[in-house]
Amino acid sequence: MDFTLTDDRRMLKDSLDRYLADKYTIEHRNKVAYEAPYHDPAKWAEMAELGVLHALAPEEAGGFGGAGFDITVVFEALGRALNPEPVLGTLMASRLMAAAGADQEELLAGTKRYAVAIGEIDAPYAVDEIETEAKGGALTGRKSMIYGGNDADVFLVAAKNGGNVSVYAVEAADAEVTGYGLIDGGGAAELFLDGTKAELLIEDGRAALADALDAGALALCAEAVGLMDTTYAILLDYLRTRKQFGVAIGKFQALQHRAVDVVTEIEQARSITIHAASRMGQADQSRAVSMAKNLIGRAARLCSEEAIQMHGGIAMTWEYPVSHMGKRLVMIDHQLGDTDYHLERVMAANMAA
Repeated sequence: MDFTLTDDRRMLKDSLDRYLADKYTIEHRNKVAYEAPYHDPAKWAEMAELGVLHALAPEEAGGFGGAGFDITVVFEALGRALNPEPVLGTLMASRLMAAAGADQEELLAGTKRYAVAIGEIDAPYAVDEIETEAKGGALTGRKSMIYGGNDADVFLVAAKNGGNVSVYAVEAADAEVTGYGLIDGGGAAELFLDGTKAELLIEDGRAALADALDAGALALCAEAVGLMDTTYAILLDYLRTRKQFGVAIGKFQALQHRAVDVVTEIEQARSITIHAASRMGQADQSRAVSMAKNLIGRAARLCSEEAIQMHGGIAMTWEYPVSHMGKRLVMIDHQLGDTDYHLERVMAANMAA
């Protein structure tokens, strides 16, 4: 299989990399990521103008991408820059709106922000276990840990509807929304629904919700790969320049071996993410994504821990970028299913095959 990027994807990658390097430095990122609204609305608009959001949707929905490799190109770039913009929620919302045949013009233009509300406190991942219920065109329940929900205009909510799990659109102005910042930067929200009016988008939404969750998990894998690349580059530079006993610490064989272990894990993570991207839209899509998410969770934690340990105390300071990268790498494992959850999904898929 040829994994060379198409001309369009290469142009998008180069443009996004240049934009983020010039306009979204780590200093700016840390300034906006930990204070409401936990991202930069002006930069969000600029990224939308650059075509970042259009790359996440197919042509029939108004975009120019939407395939697995379009997702990985965008999110690897976001990961390399440790970018906190709420693109994940937009990706997942776009998948649901495409399944519903809904107009995505405002979503892709970035003028209206969408967030996807699936998880609940007692059912963070399992769609069939949610308790939020629809009655007479109104929803009642609570949705938890909605990424980007603190600044969303519209929520796409999964709710029980008789024997179905349906998808509804809820205006943020009609619901009770409690926004908050996350430990690794960026924002999220709790959504409280009490007879809240809602518009039905998808009657039987199980397949569409599963696809949106798979696309989101793939995006997180790609983000982690990009972020691990940046973390390793910083670590390598440190090993070459930091001296101990008059010698660069990168000369010490023990640290060389540990650095090789890190880069090996990164390349394995990259390979399995490429595989998962290639399986999007295929029958084994969910299995491939879960395989990637399980491996990424373990590789990202190792990369984070080794980078911090080989740096020493400086890597724990607020001013040094590795501290923020380490937090994000660890927290990626806990988004949209951790290593244990995705291992169970792979095992179930293998038993069913």
